[in-house]
Amino acid sequence: MKQIQKTALVVTRWIGSPISLFVHTIIFIASFLAVYFAYIPFEEMLLILTTLVSLEAIYLSLLIQMTINYTTESIEEVSEDIEEMQEDIGELQEDVEEISEDVEEIAEEGESEGAEEEVRKAEQRKTLTDIQTDLRRLMQDIEKLQQPKL
Repeated sequence: MKQIQKTALVVTRWIGSPISLFVHTIIFIASFLAVYFAYIPFEEMLLILTTLVSLEAIYLSLLIQMTINYTTESIEEVSEDIEEMQEDIGELQEDVEEISEDVEEIAEEGESEGAEEEVRKAEQRKTLTDIQTDLRRLMQDIEKLQQPKL
């Protein structure tokens, strides 16, 4: 299945390229030159050319639809990832607020600055810093995911 998706992507990219336009133009001109130089009859050339163009259109429309379906699935997956990250960010923001409140309470209480108190404050500052760092990383990841892929 993955090979079919890759093939669909490659073919639709190639069909949309200037090289494809050039190749199709050459084939079209060569068909009429074959009639002009009497290699094949006009009616036969039209029959062959019409059949080939019809088949190409049918297959191309199928490949384009496959590409659209594949792209839609990818977009849905990215959207779900973004939603999960936004939920994580919300939780982290709540944690940051709680820790900030704890730090403010500790500062207001003015408790003795014993060794245990210093250790606890240092741990809270470290935790707050870690949460803020994680929050920044998640926000950067969301920004990267929201940028369109080329």
